[in-house]
Amino acid sequence: MKKQTITFRADSIRINALDRLARYRDCSRSYLLNEALEQFLSIRDYHREQIEKGLEEARAGELVDYETVRADWLKRLERAERPA
Repeated sequence: MKKQTITFRADSIRINALDRLARYRDCSRSYLLNEALEQFLSIRDYHREQIEKGLEEARAGELVDYETVRADWLKRLERAERPA
């Protein structure tokens, strides 16, 4: 895959943190930025896929009514608030 160069601005605090991490991990800024970009894009793709799946289910009428969701949420909340 052909690589291209891009530039963007970041504040000095973030750049210094990036440099410290690069030194700690013995890698380059570029490596870390590519790693971060890959994770960011992967998360965004996952979110988009889940939204599309939900929209398809809604169009097919596969919905859960509000009262069922609310009752389930309240049960979970009660369990979370009980002392161990």
